Amino acid sequence: MSGTDSSAPRALGRRVRSLRLARRPRLGSALLVVAVAAAAVACGSSGTGPVLTVGAGNSVESMMIAEIYAGALARTGLRTRVEDRIGQRTDLLAALDADRIALFGDVSGDLLTALDSTATATKPDEVNPALSKALPEGVVDSDAADGTDLRPTVVAAARLDGLPSSLKDLGARCAELIIGIDTGSPLDALRAPLDPQRDVLDPLRTVYHCAITHPVTFDTDADLRKALSDGEIQLAVLPGPPAFLPDGGAGLAPLADPDYAFRAAMVLPVMRKSALTDQQLRKLNYVAGELTTTDLADMIHQVRDQGAVPAAVARVWLDAHAL
Repeated sequence: MSGTDSSAPRALGRRVRSLRLARRPRLGSALLVVAVAAAAVACGSSGTGPVLTVGAGNSVESMMIAEIYAGALARTGLRTRVEDRIGQRTDLLAALDADRIALFGDVSGDLLTALDSTATATKPDEVNPALSKALPEGVVDSDAADGTDLRPTVVAAARLDGLPSSLKDLGARCAELIIGIDTGSPLDALRAPLDPQRDVLDPLRTVYHCAITHPVTFDTDADLRKALSDGEIQLAVLPGPPAFLPDGGAGLAPLADPDYAFRAAMVLPVMRKSALTDQQLRKLNYVAGELTTTDLADMIHQVRDQGAVPAAVARVWLDAHAL
């Protein structure tokens, strides 16, 4: 999945995988859209009228996605605000059910796993429809950002020669390699820690005939990377993209997963049915067409590592992509 930015919004015809939503009455034309103040949590147009609340969980990633959605919707004339630190995925779904929030951002594969433990879909064109069917009654999703790829990633040390660049070409060598697996808390609090057998060893064997016989688990990505750097292990499995690490994954060489041993994991909005008009849904679809892993990693670094204000970071990104 490409991490290359697209310079133009996708066509208006991007398909929304929900039932067609009823159009709300438009807000009065006198309402003016105002810029989000750097320290503000709420955003949208001035004046009176309903305020749509976008929820966020207990992570910078979740907060950043919420600010992007809220900022984009505010530019349609809708008054919006972000309520952050709601909790885990179950808390966000409960807030959605209680009409406390209208939508939140999630990751397609992770959400499918949480809702249907028996699901076997791994590729995007399988995961997205399976997720739509697994959502609770009254809850729908919209287009996933197919430029985002948040799957677990197998990496090697960039200086290590002789290893292929794709898992597809690794199979014959798997038995001789020692592979480290990060089973600690992921950088995004909404994501579950990796289960070595279920999430790593079984998928690699099933999809790529890669039978790892020497797995080692690590509690932190720092310990995992030290072992990789010292040559104690030849490969390492991270719970997400290396770009999300504090140093951006410097010195790591990812191995491609073209056949999706790891389930597709793309950012997408989850919302109450009929919460948005067709115009507002199209705006979110524009966001889906522009957002990439590289973009999201850069924004996360600005907020998590440099202390930037999420709403301000989101506003700069929306401006840069004419959204």
